[in-house]
Amino acid sequence: MSYRAAVCTALTGPDSIQIETRDRSPLKPGEVRIAIKAAGLNFPDLLMTYGKYQFRPDPPFVPGMEFSGEVIEVGSEVTGWKPGDAVMGGGKGDCIAEEAVVPSSALVSKPDALSWEEAACWRAGGVTAWHALHDKADLKAGETLLVLGAAGGVGMAAVSLGKHLGAIVIGTGSSPEKREAILAAGADHVLDPADRELATKVKELTGGKGCDVVFDPVGGDLSITATRAIGWGGRFLIVGFASGLTPSFPANHALIKGYSLIGLRAGEASRRDADLAARTAVHLRNLAEAGVMRPHISHRLGLDKTREALLVLERREAIGRVVVTMED
Repeated sequence: MSYRAAVCTALTGPDSIQIETRDRSPLKPGEVRIAIKAAGLNFPDLLMTYGKYQFRPDPPFVPGMEFSGEVIEVGSEVTGWKPGDAVMGGGKGDCIAEEAVVPSSALVSKPDALSWEEAACWRAGGVTAWHALHDKADLKAGETLLVLGAAGGVGMAAVSLGKHLGAIVIGTGSSPEKREAILAAGADHVLDPADRELATKVKELTGGKGCDVVFDPVGGDLSITATRAIGWGGRFLIVGFASGLTPSFPANHALIKGYSLIGLRAGEASRRDADLAARTAVHLRNLAEAGVMRPHISHRLGLDKTREALLVLERREAIGRVVVTMED
């Protein structure tokens, strides 16, 4: 038996993607074979094609960190899953393909509240937003959350979860279309990140206090601007650097305003802490079943157009999420 997969053949970006036919490998104990319905793209998938992500596989490799699909075969020592089960899951790669083999522990049941496409791009954003706002920032109802890059997949998840937790949410979006989508995701206010008065406007929206929490997957100059919008004792979540630029935070400024800089690696945190992983799984299952953080999907492309799907991310055209489907 064989299946098709999107393969990164060189670390030169999306143009290196080729659709290849691969042979099935036998299952090892504890593994499950999935017929993938859809794969959600994340910015790290694009970075991996250039060899610029912290996890740097050597070509040829299949990118893709999350999927939805049906179980078609289970290996020995697998309990809890059987052929026909609807699941969602992921890993460090191998998801942009018609089939994937994953450890049984990497799977969760697909909630009825989510479509195949939504389920394919829920977990990465959901895990990141939950770990950031719940575990790291301890966001409280009534506090103000500033989400940079709020039109991205992770940013939109943070907007939705922030509202679910009872926060006042301010998002940033670089176009009228993105700002409209951010408001539709639940933000109370939306600002243009290019506005030179952004920090001043955040303070005006918070009665001069400044925001309590900054969620920053963007980096670069916008990060420094956001430090001027944060209030006394605030929490600044360093989520990623989608801008491609790593900011140098002024330590004296953090001291004077008493705010905390908090690094975030949601997946690694769960890998290092089994108890945290178990608690997170329960919370995420409940949130998914309730339809919280339902993804906004702006682009849906077939497997043959994986290269174009990655270019959508590179050109910053995505609003919310981009999904690769196995059925055109």
